[in-house]
Amino acid sequence: MKPEQRILLCLAHMSGREREYIDEAFADNWVVPLGPNVDGFEKDLKNFITAGHPELDHLEVAALSAGTAAIHLALVLLGVGPGDEVICQSFTFAASANPVLYQGARPVFVDSEASTWNMSPSLLRRAIDERIAATGRKPKAIVIVHLYGMPAMIDELLAVAKEYDIPVVEDAAEALGSCYKGRECSTFGRFGILSFNGNKMITTSGGGALVCPDAETRRRAVFYATQAREDRPYYHHLVAGFNYRLSNISAGIGRGQMTILDDHLAHHRALAAIYREVFASVKWVEFHDNPSTDSDANFWLSTILIDPANPGGATPMSVMQALADLNVETRLLWKPMHMQPLYADAPAVTDGTSESLFERGLCLPSGPWVTPDQARMIATKIIDLCSAS
Repeated sequence: MKPEQRILLCLAHMSGREREYIDEAFADNWVVPLGPNVDGFEKDLKNFITAGHPELDHLEVAALSAGTAAIHLALVLLGVGPGDEVICQSFTFAASANPVLYQGARPVFVDSEASTWNMSPSLLRRAIDERIAATGRKPKAIVIVHLYGMPAMIDELLAVAKEYDIPVVEDAAEALGSCYKGRECSTFGRFGILSFNGNKMITTSGGGALVCPDAETRRRAVFYATQAREDRPYYHHLVAGFNYRLSNISAGIGRGQMTILDDHLAHHRALAAIYREVFASVKWVEFHDNPSTDSDANFWLSTILIDPANPGGATPMSVMQALADLNVETRLLWKPMHMQPLYADAPAVTDGTSESLFERGLCLPSGPWVTPDQARMIATKIIDLCSAS
């Protein structure tokens, strides 16, 4: 029997406080891409990602129109341009790599390792060595991703980046609230990226943020994000800029969302615990869990792998369709970038890991509107589909 309402992967959930900040903005006529809500939201974000870590107080946050805009500005600030190469994680959403093209540069894709599903440190080293041998110079930046909120192997990846002196852009678009060794993801790289799209851990309707290493770098980011207008009594431009700032209205939504971020994180982790418990009873379905105590994922999306040898002959596609018939939304894992037609000519260092994950994996409903009973129903249905008929 179908649920009356569709069970979605991760639907935005409002706290009720959002209207207060939005109404204040309208009352004061602050409806432009600047204003007290933007300032307040940036302060709230900084306080969240640096909480308990006074050594991170130097970090500053710039609220932007999208996480993609944040990646683009990070590359701009790192001086990435035509002829440069940027190493990117292959197993990710296209927005992690597309800004490389915006700068006229070329992405070099690196495959994942099996424990976190994120960039493999050993393949990263190999990719750097191969590009130096092929081009005579090292890549300009490395974009690592915390996929589905699972922290990457940060220590190992940063060690390789430090050895070759290549700056890291840390794409934590899906990882707000995820921690590695007790420290928030987005605070490890030269730049951190956050996203507040409608399906993320919190939303501003659409938006993102760039975590910067210091106040001066944030000032430069904001300069580029506001059309790179020079400080003159008239409009004067020396370089091309972008219209990337977050509106005061959207930032008001974000401020309201910050009041329930801890609740959202607790709910996602509670649903993950249910999926973990139910799937532990079968060997045909593997729940993607924290690989060690170093990682504390937010489980933005709970994900599973389906053994192709399951007695029921279920595949991710057939499970997705069967659940769709029950009004339940699921999603296949990201198709790796090195398999995308857009990037057919891009260099890639792969070992088959992300291709195998793509073929076997599925994302499950994980958002604040999904109830514990619904999570159990979904997991039980998947087990039934994988069982012999």
